[in-house]
This record gives sequence, C-alpha cells and structure tokens, in this order.
Amino acid sequence: MKSLIASCCLIFLISCDLFDVQEKQRTNNEILAIVNTEKFFKKDLTILLPQNINKIDSQLLVKSYIQDWAIKKLLLEKAENNSSLETVNQIDDLVKDYKESLLINNYKEQLVKQKLDTIVTEKELEEYYLLNKENFKLNEELVKIKFLHIDNTINDKKEILKLFKSDDILDLEELEKQELSFKFHQFNDSTWTQLDNVLLKLPFSKEKLLKKTKFIQKQDSIGLYLVAIKDVLELKSIAPLSYVIPTIEQMILHKRKIQLIRDIEKIIIKDAIQNNNFKIY
Repeated sequence: MKSLIASCCLIFLISCDLFDVQEKQRTNNEILAIVNTEKFFKKDLTILLPQNINKIDSQLLVKSYIQDWAIKKLLLEKAENNSSLETVNQIDDLVKDYKESLLINNYKEQLVKQKLDTIVTEKELEEYYLLNKENFKLNEELVKIKFLHIDNTINDKKEILKLFKSDDILDLEELEKQELSFKFHQFNDSTWTQLDNVLLKLPFSKEKLLKKTKFIQKQDSIGLYLVAIKDVLELKSIAPLSYVIPTIEQMILHKRKIQLIRDIEKIIIKDAIQNNNFKIY
C-alpha cells in the first residue's frame, strides 16, 4: 500500500514538472507582434530584459523593443523592395568580403598569439633608440622632481623641512614613514614626470619649475609646498630612453608581428603549391 502511494506521488510530481515545462514553452512561444510574415515571440525578450526590473519599466521596455523590431523589419522590407539587383549584389559582396576579412584577421591574431616572441631585451631597446633618436623629440616638458604639500596645522614643520632638503636615503625613508600626514607628495626624483601633471598639484609657474633648483617653497592659506627639481627636459628635446621604453617595445613588437604574418603567408603559399592546391597558369 505504501509503495502504491509513493508511486502515485512520484507520478503526480513528474506530471506537475511536465506541465510546468509545457506551460513555460507555451508562454515563451506566445506571439507578441507580427509584421507581415515575421513574428516576435515572448522568448525573444528573455535575453533583452534586465533582471530585477519593476513591472512598469518592464512594460515600457517591452513596448520599446517591439516598436524598434517592427521599424527595422518594415524599413528592411522597403529597402529590399526599392533596391536594384545591382545594389543588392554589391551589398552581398561587401558582406562577404567583410566576413572573410574578419575570419582571416581572427586566424592571423590567433597565430600571432601562439608564435610571437614578446620578449624585448635591453640591448634591442637601446639599439632601436640609438637608430631612431630623432623620432623621439618631446612634445611636452619633463622634470625629475620631488615635492611635498603639508597642512598648516602640522606641528613638526622644521623637522620635515630638514628631512626634505637632505639627500641622505635614511632621511628620505624617515620622511616616507610620515606620508599619511601629508596632503600629497612625490619623493622619487629618479624618473621623468610630465610637467603639466605636476602643475596641476603645485601653485608654481611653469617657468619656475623649468629651472633646476635644490629647493623652493611656497606658503599659502592651504599649507606649505616644498619642491626640489633635479633635472629638466624642455620641449623638442630628445626624450630619454627610460621615458620612451614602453613606446619602443610596442614598435618592436609591431614590427615583429608584421614580419611574422608575412612569414606565415609565405609558408601557406609554399605548402599549397607543394600540395597542388595552388597553381598559376
């Protein structure tokens, strides 16, 4: 008896699940709009509507999607009916060419990812730089600079001033320990920085910051600014290697990529000729 009841319950549950699936399929296949012989089904909305959308917004979006769909279909019909066979053929050729180009370029990119050597040595960077120095003239001023902005309320200004002026690495490390109390700062003066970016933070003129100087300071209502300029490169100067390394790397890799693609094309032609898949009459 218990076995019979369990079997009945199982059949009932399966029937319910089957009914739910059929009901869901019926709902998804519900037609929401028709343009001539084209149909817009409810299932077409499932990938378009965002989740957790409220009912009012959902209704507005559904109406908008259906209207856009109808306009597209009606315009396409008008375009097809009013286009010459020559125009249609031209468009078909363009679509075919575009598809072929996409497939070929995708295949090339996959080969490049697999085969391209992406390691650029220091020697290669230096050689490329020396051969192409004149192509690396600056269109912006660069500075090697350290600066610091402290609030007027800070107590140990004299100590900070002393540490900032010092060239001792230990003093710099001591200064870095207090960096959370500074409004902003830059202590690394061994790398080149765009002057325009510095000017956004410091209340000094460009002319002032284009002069190498051991130390300058400025006090205003906001706080105290400390600046030390180690080196300067003006407009049209030859950019230093350290500054253009990322650009040179990209140039070398692009050159390798072009050469790799040419080599691949030669191999493809050679293989096709050997296999009698390519003949010139």
